[in-house]
Amino acid sequence: MNKSIEQLSAVQRKEMERQYALYANGVNKIVPALELKQKIAKSLLEKKPLKVKLGVDPSAPDVHIGHTVVLQKLKQFQQNGHIIQLIVGDFTGKIGDPTGKSAARKQLTDEEVKHNAETYVEQFGNVLDMEKVDLHYNSHWLSLLNFEEVIRLAGSITVARLLERNDFSQRISTGKPISLHEFFYPLMQGYDSVVLESDIELGGTDQHFNVLMGRQLQEHYKKEKQAVILLPLLEGLDGVEKMSKSKGNYIGIQDEPNDMFGKTMSIPDELIPKYIDLATDFDLEKKKQLKKDLKSGNLHPRDAKIMIGENFVTMFHGRKASVGAVQHFQQVFQKRNLPDDLPTIVWKKAPKILVVDLIVELELLPSKSEARKMIQNGGIKLNGEKVANISLEIEIKNDTIIQVGKRKFLKITL
Repeated sequence: MNKSIEQLSAVQRKEMERQYALYANGVNKIVPALELKQKIAKSLLEKKPLKVKLGVDPSAPDVHIGHTVVLQKLKQFQQNGHIIQLIVGDFTGKIGDPTGKSAARKQLTDEEVKHNAETYVEQFGNVLDMEKVDLHYNSHWLSLLNFEEVIRLAGSITVARLLERNDFSQRISTGKPISLHEFFYPLMQGYDSVVLESDIELGGTDQHFNVLMGRQLQEHYKKEKQAVILLPLLEGLDGVEKMSKSKGNYIGIQDEPNDMFGKTMSIPDELIPKYIDLATDFDLEKKKQLKKDLKSGNLHPRDAKIMIGENFVTMFHGRKASVGAVQHFQQVFQKRNLPDDLPTIVWKKAPKILVVDLIVELELLPSKSEARKMIQNGGIKLNGEKVANISLEIEIKNDTIIQVGKRKFLKITL
């Protein structure tokens, strides 16, 4: 295999470099990079597609843009004719991935796993051509292992190696319990790669330990080791935390077109290049050009976000919906002469609130008395309409715009 690259013709070498550049763009790490190049070269020489693995535990039914980062990378492999191995962890999902957890996950029931798995597969079809995906459920092989085989699998790794995981070592250092079954999670994920003889496995940076386990077990079982591609985790609309529905900083792929577009316009400017690289399906040259134009100032951040928003809505709702979402945004927001750098806050409290309480809660004015006075003077607007009633109770909806005086603006997202 080491000689694969040397055997390429000039045309094949150019194609290998093109594919490698595409797969490497935006990723955090490739382990090891040379092996990935060699695998691409071998694929070209033998005219045989690579088997590219992604394992997903159906722990929650809703998919957001953060989840699609790895799907976009899989799509690149799929468009180049490689085989996508999508493993639904219906067996491992009942144990739960301990990654990043300070306590054992709640074990899912068969019914929960089945429901979530079906939802995942349906939503993944928005990015991948599911008719060309090899779909597997790891219960098909993991549930068949007898106890002797499980013991042999456990014998392929030391306890010291397992304790290298940050979450395990942190729990031990703080006196928090670790159940024995949690040690088997990375072993089972790695065993999936053994059974399927995967060439490449993708995962987020938080999956570093788990996906490398596939390489270790493949070597133990005398299989060719997979290369690993680790992708960054995408921060949400708050610009700080990883995108998560529980944190309210997400763009859901099932959001209505107007909501999806409106949320996209709330992406912090400093994260625009990352969203372009990881979440859009622009081709590589367009991504490079957009980032270059942003850096030089030839592309305004607002216009870049419009392009990202159009891309998202087109991917998940179609081109017609995308055009409508842009028009809606222009009519509702831009024609009100709102500032380009409109600050945004994610609302996590009760949806109904008195307008004077809202103004103080958002720290737009220091007191309720000043809020009432500003309303009486006609200085408060909600979505462009003056508030006349100081006792008005409003229902917070996504993309609510509140204006205090002539210069204080705030957009509220859900």
